[in-house]
Amino acid sequence: MEDAVHVLLEHGFSLLGQKVSWAEFIGQVGALVVVFFAQRRSIITWPVQLASVALLFVVYTSAQLGGLASRQVVIAAITVYGWWAWTRRRDPAFGVVVRKGTPRERLAVAAAFVVGTVAFALVLDALDASWAPWPDAAIFIGTVLAFALQGLGLVEFWLVWLVVDAIGVPLQIQSGLWFSALVYGVFAVLVVRGWIDWNREAKRSAVAAAATAR
Repeated sequence: MEDAVHVLLEHGFSLLGQKVSWAEFIGQVGALVVVFFAQRRSIITWPVQLASVALLFVVYTSAQLGGLASRQVVIAAITVYGWWAWTRRRDPAFGVVVRKGTPRERLAVAAAFVVGTVAFALVLDALDASWAPWPDAAIFIGTVLAFALQGLGLVEFWLVWLVVDAIGVPLQIQSGLWFSALVYGVFAVLVVRGWIDWNREAKRSAVAAAATAR
């Protein structure tokens, strides 16, 4: 397995004059597929996510982006939880039950993003684990929050992803990971679509719940 991952990291193709390893390509395409399945609230979201993070961990470690590499480990753990949660919280008519977060939950997410970014950036800087600790940390914390909220079925996880994409595109470009930057741009488009779909589904779920309660 280790030899196979090494081959995927060392070999690849050129895109617009930039080298793209097979590990980066497969990992990022897998991440795009995850967004596609998440829009449809498919349980396949989670196993595909596990495969993607395994490859991207190797990619970001080799690029000396400790924050982005570390987030793959956390994403893997959250993915296992999300997989379990989605198998237990399904509605026979609408699939995974989704809802909008309360004002208190949204405030808690914003506070966690700010505090978490500052704390983790200081850790990355102290350990010299990243050449860009602040955006690296913001992407790490944002990703953790996004997947946690996705596992809980909260619509706001799509908005957190938009913030991650906005920070991630310039960081990937500066790191020489041009294909990853392109994927982050595609992410943004898919995220907007996902936000619309989940908002619509949250309204349907709320109406169904209200009708049942009568």
